[in-house]
Amino acid sequence: MKPKKPLTDRAIKSLQPTAEGKRRIVWDAIVPGLGIRITDRGVKTFVLVTRYPGSSSPAPRSLGVYGAISLEAARAKARDWLELIASGIDPEQHSIRKREQTFRAISEQYFLRKAKDHRSRPQSEATLARLVYPSFGVRPIEAINRSDIVRLLDRIEDECGPIMANRTLGIINRVMNFHASRSDDFRSPIVRGMARGTEQARSRILNDDELRAIWKTTADYPVYGALLRFILLTATRRNEAGKMRWAELNGDRTWIIPAARYKTNLDHVIPLSALALSVLPERNGEFVFTKNGHQAMGGYERHKQAIDEASGVSGWVIHDLRRTARSLLSRAGVPSDHAERCLGHVIPGVRGVYDRHEYFDEKARALEALAAQVQRIIDPQDNVVPIGSKR
Repeated sequence: MKPKKPLTDRAIKSLQPTAEGKRRIVWDAIVPGLGIRITDRGVKTFVLVTRYPGSSSPAPRSLGVYGAISLEAARAKARDWLELIASGIDPEQHSIRKREQTFRAISEQYFLRKAKDHRSRPQSEATLARLVYPSFGVRPIEAINRSDIVRLLDRIEDECGPIMANRTLGIINRVMNFHASRSDDFRSPIVRGMARGTEQARSRILNDDELRAIWKTTADYPVYGALLRFILLTATRRNEAGKMRWAELNGDRTWIIPAARYKTNLDHVIPLSALALSVLPERNGEFVFTKNGHQAMGGYERHKQAIDEASGVSGWVIHDLRRTARSLLSRAGVPSDHAERCLGHVIPGVRGVYDRHEYFDEKARALEALAAQVQRIIDPQDNVVPIGSKR
């Protein structure tokens, strides 16, 4: 029966519960098939009664409970559903697909399937959570336009600087390219020229005077100072050394960084020099560099700032120690291939593919040469031989 008049909020509020075990629908005259269903408990629910794709007869489906959804919102939703149905699309399945196609959902799939073992995954996920999800998280990825991304990058550049904007763009780009590789229709809105800043490769190495000043100052910082000395003597990265566990020591002088914590996703074997072993702190729990014995130490920037002020050396970052170590290896006469192996770098070309020799002995000699070079720098008086004297 065709409804005689449109539904109104006043009419809906005046509807009384039905008899026990009964339901009835009061129809709307504006949107075909839209009605409000009332139960014997007085629950009022908007429904759309029509023939849905794949069904042979009309059936009611809920649009939402009155109060949680307004009359006008129910009419708008019903119109959207009818438009989808006219195109042969089931609206509930469409809603499920839309939820699965949000930027956040696609990002989670990207990290699960494409970047599961990437070392930068935690940092990338944290960047998205902090800077991107508040704007794009619940939006369908197909609905994010180039202008949306530009406005987001503008804000990040203003608040966090151009480099962070550029890094964030890179993460968004990887997520969108991942989705494009799995979609028939999606095309990423990101184009060349959207980057805001270019990160220049650092070339800073510490000179001898700076090394002496920093080494001397680190003596006043039993844990953090030991970590800085150890990074220099092993040519490792901050997190590789900083999250070192005592269980990773194999025997007396071999440190094996597990693949899960190493950039190449391969175990990296480091023969420790006598000097490197001597700078390790006393054992205190699971982690080597720890203050409470239960977790790896943090607060790197705070400790480094204190060392900068005490040593008078500034303008350097912890990774510069690794670069300095590589320079000192060359200065000590270590062959380039052996030095690169110490740093865990993959040798390019055919040699890198077929030469699986671990170079353990060569790395051991190289790191001892590095230690000797560091010793000569931090304690030069021990190496001064007066003219005419005999050794």
